[in-house]
Amino acid sequence: MDIGLVLQATPPASRVIDLATRAETYGFSHVWTFDSHILWEEPYVIHSQILAATRKVVVGPMVTNPATRDWTVTASTYATLNEMFGNRTVCGMGRGDSAVRVTNGEPVTLATMREATHVIRELACGREVEYRGSTIRLPWATGSELEVWGAGYGPKALRTIGETCDGFILQLADTAIAEWTIDAVRSAASDAGRDPDEITICVAAPAYVGDDLAHLRDQTRWFGGMVGNHVADIVDRYGDEAAVPRALTDYIANRVGYDYNQHGSASSEHVDFVPDEVIDRFCILGPVETHLERLAELSALGVDQFAVYLQHDGKDETLSAYGEKIIPALTEREAARR
Repeated sequence: MDIGLVLQATPPASRVIDLATRAETYGFSHVWTFDSHILWEEPYVIHSQILAATRKVVVGPMVTNPATRDWTVTASTYATLNEMFGNRTVCGMGRGDSAVRVTNGEPVTLATMREATHVIRELACGREVEYRGSTIRLPWATGSELEVWGAGYGPKALRTIGETCDGFILQLADTAIAEWTIDAVRSAASDAGRDPDEITICVAAPAYVGDDLAHLRDQTRWFGGMVGNHVADIVDRYGDEAAVPRALTDYIANRVGYDYNQHGSASSEHVDFVPDEVIDRFCILGPVETHLERLAELSALGVDQFAVYLQHDGKDETLSAYGEKIIPALTEREAARR
């Protein structure tokens, strides 16, 4: 299993770049950033500096959306980064949350997400595509390669991802929900004539290595609120009897609203509705052994990457623990001599 890192693009950008550079030295495979250009700094500018300061890590947004940028601009950005630094980018794609809601916009439809996935991937891979009545391509991007990984929770989103995306991003680490969503994505891929085993599975969630469980929970309760936004959309669309696990929907019953000024912040004041048991299921908290146990469970479900959301007051300690203890424990090594 690969281990990735998810960072907010919170100033100073130099701190984000430093964490990303250290992540590579510790053996992390991917560095992801939020993409919400009003709340935080513009991610693609920071991505270029991360790529310049590293040699191997793959970099991308978790996640971008089709609404805030013209799709051809997004594709050109990836192709340019690939030309400059080798093919070390990946596009995490969703319908849009804070990036569009802060400007009073709405998430795009799944049909739009499907079309954007196709257009961005084809252009960023140097292939021609139909776009707004014209056949276009990036003639200089012949060596560029890009995968698009889709993020979602609901049945229709999972079907769209299975039918169209190269990877699936699940933003929580609950094993039962992971099993249900992965099965849905793979079934959709199979029904569409695709090889389900070729879809990369990425689970992303806060991880905090430590012993004071009450403090770890308080520092990551924001994540249940963030996920709750997407869950609320599902319930609004499908009703309380939505064909999704109750473990995903029941906890938002007492949700009363959401302040995007505190989006992704450990100091959020609007997430009291998130109970401890949800935090324990959605995140990975506790000593190193607890992390290794959950990662083993996720790996058994077919998860290819666990991406650590590093939004809490123990960034350095958790980054070090993953690099010094957890990643080495996940790495199979052959004996030097038999």
